Amino acid sequence: MSPKYAIGIDFGTESGRALLVDVADGREVATSVYAYSNGVIDESLPGSTVRLEPDWALQDPNDYIEVLKRTVPAVLAQSGVDPGDVIGIGIDFTACTMLPTTHDGTPLCQLPQYRNEPHAWVKLWKHHAAQPEADRINQVARERGESWLDLYGGKISSEWFFSKTLQILNEAPAIYHAADRLLEATDWVIWQLTGRETRNACTAGYKAIWQKDAGFPSRDYFAALHPELADVVEAKMSREILPLGAKAGGLTAEAAAWMGLRPGTAVAAANVDAHATVPAAQATDPGVMTIIMGTSNCHMLLGRERVQVEGMCGVVEDGIVPGLYGYEAGQSGVGDIFAWFVEHGVPPLYHEKAKARGIPLHALLEEEAAQQKPGEHGLLALDWWNGNRSTLVDVELSGLLVGATLATTAPEIYRALLESTAFGTRKIIEVMTSSGVPVDRIVAAGGLPDRNKLLMQIYADVTNREFSVVRSALAGAVGAAMHGAVAAGSAAGGYDDIFAAAAKMGGIQDKVYRPIPAHVAIYDHLYAEYSTLYDYFGRGENDVMKRLRSIRRSVLAS
Repeated sequence: MSPKYAIGIDFGTESGRALLVDVADGREVATSVYAYSNGVIDESLPGSTVRLEPDWALQDPNDYIEVLKRTVPAVLAQSGVDPGDVIGIGIDFTACTMLPTTHDGTPLCQLPQYRNEPHAWVKLWKHHAAQPEADRINQVARERGESWLDLYGGKISSEWFFSKTLQILNEAPAIYHAADRLLEATDWVIWQLTGRETRNACTAGYKAIWQKDAGFPSRDYFAALHPELADVVEAKMSREILPLGAKAGGLTAEAAAWMGLRPGTAVAAANVDAHATVPAAQATDPGVMTIIMGTSNCHMLLGRERVQVEGMCGVVEDGIVPGLYGYEAGQSGVGDIFAWFVEHGVPPLYHEKAKARGIPLHALLEEEAAQQKPGEHGLLALDWWNGNRSTLVDVELSGLLVGATLATTAPEIYRALLESTAFGTRKIIEVMTSSGVPVDRIVAAGGLPDRNKLLMQIYADVTNREFSVVRSALAGAVGAAMHGAVAAGSAAGGYDDIFAAAAKMGGIQDKVYRPIPAHVAIYDHLYAEYSTLYDYFGRGENDVMKRLRSIRRSVLAS
């Protein structure tokens, strides 16, 4: 019998990637990347003079189709694999990334009459302009005593589905009423692949306030938010939610032709990038935290019971793997912070030195920062340069650097920024454990662990915990492929559940980052100071960050 394969397609912030995986052992056979032609749309609409306001982040859904058309044929060509031996496809996506469409799935932004309407486009996960709507969602929920609010850490984020939905209704009611469907981009792509509209339990649970035992919030709640939102679920969404690993359908003839695959090939229900990574890290047991470290951090943890945890993105039954409660937390900026500093805050001297040595500037800064002892730079930073996702759930917060002098150097600031994100992760771990959700083991995944060894050692030292690293640098795509293999089922050469797939197709590296006791002691002192700043600026004692944003907005509007 010939080997069987699955394809995982990872839709990221800047690009999409296809990965062809051997179903028997998770061997990565071929991969291909397509950089979105329109990238992140945050200044003006493509081909238009329409400017976007601050905190907007949009995308073009056509870029997602181009990922399918370009990357899947490329991995088939690289590998020489017979398309008939590809038994399943799974996808993962950044979320909440959502869009309005017509009844047949046509994105409104593709219709000429709506091309210049910003609200007709895809709202990317880091679209933060819906904060007033998030505030309204939380206020009404508290006033009504909605029990579901506690399952989301007491606050719904501006990044989530109904915050963005309410913003469309408030600011562009014509777009809202023109939209026959509002859905996650990950579900939209599955629709394009199968010809069938479906919704998945992951995005519904973590991004759209759906719970397996209770469904969505009530019609009365939505009506209290806005009278025209009362029937949003019935009119523009769906109450039929597919579990992860379920077969959403088979490839249509058109989609199969795009990719060079066989019509009818099994397509798994859609998934989210961070959640798909968990089985690839073989972290499917309670107490194992998977931290996906990239532009942002996502902290995924499984538990046997559902408890309330401050500032969580959500706790959802079967939201990551079946039979367990999946807890999600995160940090809105990590790699993005380092990239911002490298782009805007590093003097020419370091650029020239990196160029002369033929190494990336990040690598030079890491090398020089690694020569410092913990605490040597005398700096402390808050990791809120893109807001705080957990535990404060507040995009109005901003970054802070304390202790800088005229002698402070770029590598010192770089190290302080690395440390700040580790402190933010420690805060999340502590709130989990203090709430009764054990964290027994940690596995790191994403783009950063293999690229920045100093960062990984700092995380181990700051948290005083060992960090393993997932085997694959493309773990999200591997996890998506696993779900494709589950959708195909064992009869087709796949697997009957994600646990069996994880045991064969997942894995972690031999390398383990262990805390250095002398470093741990120093970081405990620094973390105490971090916590003081965290509470002072984050819990209302000093709202200077929000006042500065308010002043900025008023000036820009004048």
